[in-house]
Amino acid sequence: MSLELTPEQIRQALQGITIPPQPQILVDLQFEQYMPDPDLGTIARLIAQDPGLSGALLKLVNSAQFGLSNKIGSIQRAVDLLGSRSIINLINAQSIKGEMSDETIVTLNRFWDTAQDVANTCLTLAKRTGIQAVDEAYTLGLFHDCGVPLMLKRFPNYMDVLIEAYAQAGPGWRVVDTENRALNTNHSVVGYYTAKSWRLPEHLSAAIANHHNALAVFSDESSHSAHPQLKNLLAVLKMAEHICASYRVLGDQNVDHEWDAIAPLVLDYIGLSEYDFESLKQNLREASGH
Repeated sequence: MSLELTPEQIRQALQGITIPPQPQILVDLQFEQYMPDPDLGTIARLIAQDPGLSGALLKLVNSAQFGLSNKIGSIQRAVDLLGSRSIINLINAQSIKGEMSDETIVTLNRFWDTAQDVANTCLTLAKRTGIQAVDEAYTLGLFHDCGVPLMLKRFPNYMDVLIEAYAQAGPGWRVVDTENRALNTNHSVVGYYTAKSWRLPEHLSAAIANHHNALAVFSDESSHSAHPQLKNLLAVLKMAEHICASYRVLGDQNVDHEWDAIAPLVLDYIGLSEYDFESLKQNLREASGH
C-alpha cells in the first residue's frame, strides 16, 4: 500500500531544515525516473546513500499526511510506503533546492563520503554483533553528522573549528566542547534538531545528540538498563566511525583521540576483546578498500 502525495503536499511537509543532496546522486535518480519503467529498488538504493534525500524521505513518511502510529527509521520501509510517484515528486522537490557552488560541493564531499561509509559499516557491525535494529543502525550512520553541512552554511570557518575539535578531543574534553567554545553551538545539537524536524524516532534523535558524548553515556551505570537502545546504537556508531577513520577524513588527524578514550567502555558493553575488535576492523577495512 502506498499513499500518493501531490507536489504541493510534499513541499509543505518538507519546509524547514534541509541538507543539500549530492549532485551525482540526483543525476542518477533523474536518469532512473525517466526510464520507461522506473525501478523502485534502484531508487531506494540511491536515496539510501544520501543523508539529505533520506532525511527528506523520512520526514515525509513520518508527517501528518500519513498518520502512522509509530515513527519510521527505515529508509527501505519509507520508500515502500511512499511509492514511485511520490518518490519522484520528492526527488524533484529536492533537486530544486540542491543548487550549490563548486566550492561548497568540494567541502561537502568529505561529509558525504564519511556518511555513506559509516552507514554501511554500521549495518555490517549491527549484523555481526547481534544488534536487533540493523536498519536503524544504518540510518544513524547516515545521519549522525547531519549537523555538519548546516554548521558549514552558518559558519564559513566551520571546518577549521572541526579539525581543531578533533585534535583536542580526549578524556575530559569532547569534540563538541571545542565547537561550543568557538561557536556557541555544535553539530550534535544542530543534528538533533534536524532529526527532530525530520520526525525521526526519539531514540535515533537522542543517539545523534549524544554521539560525541559516548564517554558519559557508557560511564553512567544507571543508564545501562534505562537506555539500551541508545547504548546499542552508539556502540555500533562509535566503532564504525573509528573503522572508517572519521577522525582523519573529517578531523584531519592521524590519531583517533576520542576512540582511545571510549574504546574500553564500548568494547566491554558490546562484549568484544580488543584483539577481536582489531581483527574485525582489519577485515572491514580490507573489504571496503580502506
